[in-house]
Amino acid sequence: MTVSLEQLRRCHLAVDLGAARTRVFVKGAGLVVDEPSAAAVNTRTGALIAVGELAERMTGRTPDYIRVMRPVSGGTVIDIDMAQRMLRHLIGEKLRRTLRRKPRLRAAACTPHDADPLAQRAAVETLVGLGARRVELVDTLIAAAVGCDLPVERPEGTMIIVCGAATTQIAVLSLGSIVTAERIPVGGDAIDHAVVQHLRQHHELMLPSQSVRPLQIALSGNGLTPHGPESTEIHGRDVATGLARSVHVDTAAVRHAIHTPLTAVLDGIGKVLRDCPPDLVADLADRGITMVGGSALLPGFDQMLRDATGVPVYIAERPDICAVLGLGAMLEGKVQPLTLTPVAR
Repeated sequence: MTVSLEQLRRCHLAVDLGAARTRVFVKGAGLVVDEPSAAAVNTRTGALIAVGELAERMTGRTPDYIRVMRPVSGGTVIDIDMAQRMLRHLIGEKLRRTLRRKPRLRAAACTPHDADPLAQRAAVETLVGLGARRVELVDTLIAAAVGCDLPVERPEGTMIIVCGAATTQIAVLSLGSIVTAERIPVGGDAIDHAVVQHLRQHHELMLPSQSVRPLQIALSGNGLTPHGPESTEIHGRDVATGLARSVHVDTAAVRHAIHTPLTAVLDGIGKVLRDCPPDLVADLADRGITMVGGSALLPGFDQMLRDATGVPVYIAERPDICAVLGLGAMLEGKVQPLTLTPVAR
């Protein structure tokens, strides 16, 4: 792991700063914050107007002097000051007073695989601005694997795919460490963009910003699977006239548009398996692949990976919060490391 479990047990809170949502886990209290990573700012005065769910609902509905900002992109903090302000308001004054009573406040944070030193420093500076005296960084892949109860500490191969908003991370784990991993700049946002472009090019329709998510554009149930309905009605704005219009969209065409960016994920899986030792690949044939992250819930995504790889693919029970729950389990001492006793000569 990035840090020892003993160091993580001394931490008081864990933060998962994602491109889509921010989650905060406090030792002894559990998951206390699960809100969108968004903040609405008055550009005239610099005042913070709203954060989280309310700021998310403001997207696309604000006057020109109010801007909805996203201080996190691809799991990396790109605006430290705004991320600190957003976190302060999400945590709340009451919980901040409780945390300030800690003599030496320690925090843990998730970082993407192969995050560069600048990205790591940005995560540390964000939590230091909240009063943390020490910040421990844990790889998102390991935290997510712990959060969905994978046996990461055993000498067995486990494969996990973290499907985020901006990136997809793929790794094979063994003995509590990453054997081989790959990070691909394709996530839920790329899928949204593919759907928007398909509707614009083939139906001359622009979707409202709040309706971009494929799971929210009336493709209910198994709509994106081959056994779903053949068409569905979608409401949007006509590109030429600007008037409201509804069209019947062929779900097979939408499914094809979504699968196009996901081919990069298949290429990443193939690269990880090629770089992995044969013994661990044999373990994966029985154990399969576990999917976590909000984009893992895209209908038909797991079946697509199942067909392409020929191995079982499972979606974690609560895929969107696995990473922060894994960090929380480490903080509360629920993860027992494998003890290796040196052999006497």
